[in-house]
Amino acid sequence: MNESVLRLRLLALGVMAVVTLLLWLPLVGAAVVGSSATALLGIGGVSKNSNELHVAFLDVGQGDAIFIETPDGVQVLIDGGPDGSVVREITEVIAVGDRTIDLLIGTHPDKDHVAGLTDILARYEVAEVLRTENVNDTAASEAFDTAVESEGAKVTYARSGQVWRLGASTTLTILSPISDPAPWESNASSIVALLRYGTTEFLLTGDAPEGTEQYLVDQYGSSLKSEVLKLGHHGSRTSSSEDFLRVVEPQYAVVSAGKDNDYGHPHPEVVERVENVGAQLLSTAEAGTIIFISDGKVVRAITN
Repeated sequence: MNESVLRLRLLALGVMAVVTLLLWLPLVGAAVVGSSATALLGIGGVSKNSNELHVAFLDVGQGDAIFIETPDGVQVLIDGGPDGSVVREITEVIAVGDRTIDLLIGTHPDKDHVAGLTDILARYEVAEVLRTENVNDTAASEAFDTAVESEGAKVTYARSGQVWRLGASTTLTILSPISDPAPWESNASSIVALLRYGTTEFLLTGDAPEGTEQYLVDQYGSSLKSEVLKLGHHGSRTSSSEDFLRVVEPQYAVVSAGKDNDYGHPHPEVVERVENVGAQLLSTAEAGTIIFISDGKVVRAITN
């Protein structure tokens, strides 16, 4: 075979290879786009569409732990409950193999809110931590402080007016504290935040007492209205005043509490107040982990 014929054959083979590649590329691209359009993240066994916000109130016993995943894939954990059980619970709502959290929030330094965060910080790579200056001398609070320092994550101290953009479509606005809460009583120092996606809102209150609720009503009024309200202090009667509930007008009121807890949470008075405003009361003590899904217009609840 002479050299010119060989060159022609090699050229023909090259052209065929390029044509084959061009034919296959659209098919490969379609497969990638199709798989990313509906990300199956295992949120409590519920498929997560790319236009949905998921908010899971984790069953960590007598304590708070809230896991948020936005439509843009930003992940937030607010509080971690009283012990390491949050590590087990979060694996039910986070993608298999995912070991990162974008924002971790410790609303205040009580054990039933921050003890589990120490275990989370030991197992997950956390990009940012939002907390307050309020501290106490309990072992759980001190362990949390040490874990935050060891993590090396960016630390921000919460102030009302801060707005966290959780991707392109979701915001988390800090409503309280208004100033340095270091000298305040622990519950009063709680970070209160409003999560908004589209026209739907979640009001997350930590252990904020009635005094803080009154401040919020005076300061923000009807803008507190939310489809989902996390009742302050696990449904204690020191929170969730009637005036506050009537301003918020929640569709759902959530209690994060342990089954048969020693405090009687949620308190019967709070249950009555919630019923009086027409909200549906959901408790982790009875339902286990509670998942809310928002498409930006409507919120629906999923329980076991």
